[in-house]
Amino acid sequence: MRRVQIGMVKPGDKVAKPVFQENGNVLLGEGVELNDRYIERLRNLGIDYLFIEDGLTDDIDPEDTIREETRQQAVSTIYKTMTSIKEDFGDKGRTIAPDMGRNFRSIFGSIMQDLATRPNMLVNLSSIHSMDAYLFQHSFNVAVLAGIMGIAKGMNRIQLEELGVGALLFDIGMTRMPQKMLTSSGRYSPEEQEMLRTHPKEGFDILRKYHDISIVSAHCALQHHERFNGSGYPRGLKKDEIHLYGQIVGLADMYDALVSPRPHRKRYTTSEAVEFLFAAGGTFFDLELIKLFCSHISVYPVSTTLLLNTGQTVVVTENNPLAVHRPRVRVIKEADGTELKSPYEMELKDELHITIVKEL
Repeated sequence: MRRVQIGMVKPGDKVAKPVFQENGNVLLGEGVELNDRYIERLRNLGIDYLFIEDGLTDDIDPEDTIREETRQQAVSTIYKTMTSIKEDFGDKGRTIAPDMGRNFRSIFGSIMQDLATRPNMLVNLSSIHSMDAYLFQHSFNVAVLAGIMGIAKGMNRIQLEELGVGALLFDIGMTRMPQKMLTSSGRYSPEEQEMLRTHPKEGFDILRKYHDISIVSAHCALQHHERFNGSGYPRGLKKDEIHLYGQIVGLADMYDALVSPRPHRKRYTTSEAVEFLFAAGGTFFDLELIKLFCSHISVYPVSTTLLLNTGQTVVVTENNPLAVHRPRVRVIKEADGTELKSPYEMELKDELHITIVKEL
């Protein structure tokens, strides 16, 4: 299969990986043949790329870091929990979702089991979802990224569990924001921006009421918008004043937000997001933490379509953890536009005169 921008998709193409709704259910399943109506509908939902079947890349499988079953179960639980808390906002005397801590420890346990089966720790979060599903899918992605960072930092089981539960629920304060802010297609007004800055404290206040959720897990909600140089909120903390869990979740939050399509901007490519994070070293986040984080990111995920400086169009077939910017690729189109019936592969780490121009 091959990942392509929505502008390159045409009627007759077949979906190779499903597209998900906000509650984790499948919106468009594998094998569905696309037509103009489907393509326009996907555009309207904010979906900017798809995985499609392609005879030249049938054997390329961009296996996700986490199994689809784990993702669906987790996103469904996040969706139900956040929805119930939002709907019952007026009933402040009652604890909503009393088993929240146990449920989310179980979910994070499944995530850790999936990570334990990975041959390497390069992240490839390849699921596609509608823009309406961003809040719930985003929370899941942040938890996966945080889990990988926790493993890389050598955390023990209890620490990983505290970090993971906090990461899954770090944005729960968004349930206290007006619905129109969650679905807005434009930039926030100054008043809305000021209201948005309250969601970390709102999330902390929700989580600290649960006896089976650690207070340090709740600090993931409170501190994920704090920044290394003190420019963050709500408390303007600096450097080590920010708990390590808060630093990790904040970094994962920013990365996943950058590589996700948002109503007011296009998504960053993975390579662009990595460059952005390195530029933020010492200001937004600790540079050493950024280096560790980016060493586990698949800069050009398997199945990504690329344009080379030679004019050739290629598809990534394999990543090398020791050379993440130089993947193995399959040439599917020559510089003169000739589509190859018998494509061939090359290792970019061995072809130093060849550079990647952009993703297609």
